[in-house]
Amino acid sequence: MTAAITLRRIGLPRLIVHLSVLVICILWLIPTIGILVTSLREPGQIASSGWWTAFSGAAETSAARLGEPSTARQDGPNYVISGSVFDAADAGPKGSVRAFGTKVAAPTEFSAGEAADIGDGETLTVNEDGSYTFTKNAPFTDKRGKRVYLSVAQPASFTLDNYRTVLTSQGIGQAFINSLTVAIPATIIPILISAFAAYALSWMHFPGRAIIIAVVVGLIVVPLQMSLIPLLKMYNEIGAFFGIASRSYVGIWLAHAAFGMPLAIYLLRNYIAGLPKEVIESARVDGASDFEIFVRIVLPLSFPALASFSIFQFLWTWNDLLVAMVFLGTGKDQLVLTGALNALLGSMGGKWEILTASAFITIIVPIIVFFALQRYLVRGLLAGSVKGG
Repeated sequence: MTAAITLRRIGLPRLIVHLSVLVICILWLIPTIGILVTSLREPGQIASSGWWTAFSGAAETSAARLGEPSTARQDGPNYVISGSVFDAADAGPKGSVRAFGTKVAAPTEFSAGEAADIGDGETLTVNEDGSYTFTKNAPFTDKRGKRVYLSVAQPASFTLDNYRTVLTSQGIGQAFINSLTVAIPATIIPILISAFAAYALSWMHFPGRAIIIAVVVGLIVVPLQMSLIPLLKMYNEIGAFFGIASRSYVGIWLAHAAFGMPLAIYLLRNYIAGLPKEVIESARVDGASDFEIFVRIVLPLSFPALASFSIFQFLWTWNDLLVAMVFLGTGKDQLVLTGALNALLGSMGGKWEILTASAFITIIVPIIVFFALQRYLVRGLLAGSVKGG
């Protein structure tokens, strides 16, 4: 009854929308949580179990060698070797033994505490605490201690060593700084230029304004790959004339600004053109110049649109690899985070603790930026897409 009342109050279409958004959020969060948890785990636990078992502990498979035959003592007709599997020099991490075996293909053949008949009159018992009793009805003839395989339960444990390794010895720290050096100016520069252009195209009347607006809209659909080489050639010619290095942050800032400005001008122009006309005209009657109107009135009112574009521009420049490789280079001190992570995939493809720590460092800044500005995102985009002047 209560469920039916709730359904009627909310409405079936709204309930479907809410559930769909919830499912999408869960599907988006699960991989992110998995990367974070994996980046904080020990390498052995990552190899032995999935990240979803991190809080309940994990079972690691390891090997150990029992005591040498010379340590055997006679107990009636039998010969006995005893000790702890965790005392062996080649033993894995300590924990609670869940199962054991004498073959690498069957490391969990026997349960902990079970007296296992392993043939040739030999009986082996390995307890949960690692103590063992190895019995034979004749003297031991092997030169070395018998090798056993263990399934050891490890308590949940987390470490920051993966991040220390990534930030110090893998070059991710320098790449992180490089990405910030690229992304912050490459986000601010096109916003500033586009805001001025959007105001001019919205509230200032001059010949050719309609043509400029059409050109801006047309530039939005120009593929990045098609314009990259001509832009690089032009930049090298201008840089050679002014003495600017061909591989510098100035080049990549200008490239990102050039690729981002058409969309920025289009969104901001539509938003600014939809601002109340009375406010602009009242300011002009009071004697305010266009610059004063822009700085004191238009910019504060346009903050949602500015924030929404800032999110997209920052995410694009932060996650970019192609433009960074072309304009900044591929040297170790020049790599951005995406390039450094790509290099790690080739050199450390099996070390998931290093890769996941690097990946989470790569995504943590965009996540912070998105959640800090997300309340302005929908408002700015909707206003910029439906208003026009």
